[in-house]
Amino acid sequence: MAQLNISDVTLTFGGLKALSHVDMTMEPGLITSIIGPNGAGKTSMLNCISGFYHPTKGEILYKDKDLSHASPHQVSTMGIARAFQNLELFSGLSVLDNLLLARHQNLTYSLFHAVFFHGKASRVEAENREFVEDIIDFMELEPVRKHLVGSLSYGIQKKVEVARALTMDPEILLLDEPMAGMNIQEKEDIVRFVMDIQKERSVTVVLVEHDLGVVMDISDRIYVLDFGEVIGSGTPDEVANNPKVIDAYIGED
Repeated sequence: MAQLNISDVTLTFGGLKALSHVDMTMEPGLITSIIGPNGAGKTSMLNCISGFYHPTKGEILYKDKDLSHASPHQVSTMGIARAFQNLELFSGLSVLDNLLLARHQNLTYSLFHAVFFHGKASRVEAENREFVEDIIDFMELEPVRKHLVGSLSYGIQKKVEVARALTMDPEILLLDEPMAGMNIQEKEDIVRFVMDIQKERSVTVVLVEHDLGVVMDISDRIYVLDFGEVIGSGTPDEVANNPKVIDAYIGED
C-alpha cells in the first residue's frame, strides 16, 4: 500500500500555475526523487506535502489522512519531516541545542512538572536527549556537537539541517536539494547518509535534487516535472530513456 498518494494536485498563484494535475505515489521504504528544470514546481510540490502551501485542487493522502489543508505543525506530528534548501537553523545555538529544539513537540508534560522538573518532565527530557544523541552519533556530528552552528562550514551546516529533520523521528523525510552548493567530498558524504537513513532507519525519502548523477544512482523511482506537469516517471533507466524527459531536461548527448 502506498505511503503517500498525490492525486490531481494543482497549485495556482493568481494567473500562475505552479503545479498542474500532478499524480505521484511515494512507496514505503523507497527513495523517490523529483527532478526538473528550475521553476518546474519541485519545491512547490514539497511545500504542498509539508503544509506550507495548500493545493488549489487535488488530494494528498498519507495513510488515508488528507494533508491537503493541514498545517506544517500537523504534518510534522503525523510523521513527515523536511530538511530545507535554505538552512532553517539557529546560528547562535549549538548543534546539540538546535536538535533538542526540534524535539519540542515530544515534550509532553505539564507546566507544573516543567517548573519543578521532576517525575515525567525529567524522564521525558532524558528520553529526548538520548534520542538526539543517537542522531548526532548516526550523522557523525559528535566532534561539533557543542559548536555554534553559525561557526561551522556550509557542508556541516547542511548535515545539521538533515539531522534536525531526522531528530523529529519521521516516517517520511523530505529533502530539498540537500547537496546544493557542496563540493564533491561533501556530496558523497550526504549521499551516504541519505542511503543509510533509508536502509538503517527504514525512513521513506522524497528527494529534490539537481545532481542527476546522484539521483540516477540512489533513486528507486523518479518523477520529472516540467512547467508544473509530470512529463515522465519510473525507474532511473526508464526516466533516462524517456524521450519527453530527454527533450525537456536531460538533453541529447
